[in-house]
Amino acid sequence: MTDRLKNKVAIITGAGQGIGEATARAFAAEGAAVIIAEFNEQTGTAVAASLNAQGYQALFIKTDVSKPEQCRAMVDEALRAFGRIDVLVNNAGINVFHDPLSMPEDEWKRCFAVDLEGVWHCTRAVLPGMRAHKKGSVVNIASVHSFAIIPNTFPYPVAKHGLLGLTRSLGIQYAADGVRVNAISPGYIETQIAVDYWNTFDDPDAERLRTYDMHPPKRIGKPEEVAMTAVFLASDEAPFINATAIVIDGGKSVMYHD
Repeated sequence: MTDRLKNKVAIITGAGQGIGEATARAFAAEGAAVIIAEFNEQTGTAVAASLNAQGYQALFIKTDVSKPEQCRAMVDEALRAFGRIDVLVNNAGINVFHDPLSMPEDEWKRCFAVDLEGVWHCTRAVLPGMRAHKKGSVVNIASVHSFAIIPNTFPYPVAKHGLLGLTRSLGIQYAADGVRVNAISPGYIETQIAVDYWNTFDDPDAERLRTYDMHPPKRIGKPEEVAMTAVFLASDEAPFINATAIVIDGGKSVMYHD
């Protein structure tokens, strides 16, 4: 790697697996000290221990992003450990997919508590420090669901549409303070969640190939590809990129039809 994030301190939420874990590993390899803000104590501890064993700086802090007091406490602990926060990657999220009229009321609340409100809780906690230092980067992991609709995935795309609005609003509000707020909108990424889904079919390999064939490159994305885009947005290489979203889906979303 190239020390693109040398001397930076970054919080990555939901960093115990998938895109979050890949992002934490990429940030550490590029020179950042990373805070693994993860709800799952087992996976969060394992990722932090793995990074520390490789000689990187990593700290696990158990965090439920749906709880604003836990987000504030996590940021306070990170500040005590490292003195400042340069980057926040809001990756923690949950899939909540339903038919709208048959959806239990609690599922609406659960989705928004994590996928939208959780992003705001963490961002609100880091903004004062970033504004004081006149520099900071917030990277929100959104989704192609932020601008495209798939039936029976309600209310997930509603929350993700809201996340783009939050990204743009905060990016404009705090640009003059040196704080950039951007989003990444991944499409189909080959995480363990995807593998587990394929394994629900009688022929998992056939379903995997069907998924690949839906995409112009005849494959789907890798967590590391999302992670390196987050590295770019967090680095000093992107000083004039603000209040926007980068789509990572191999071009599928611009196809006329599947």
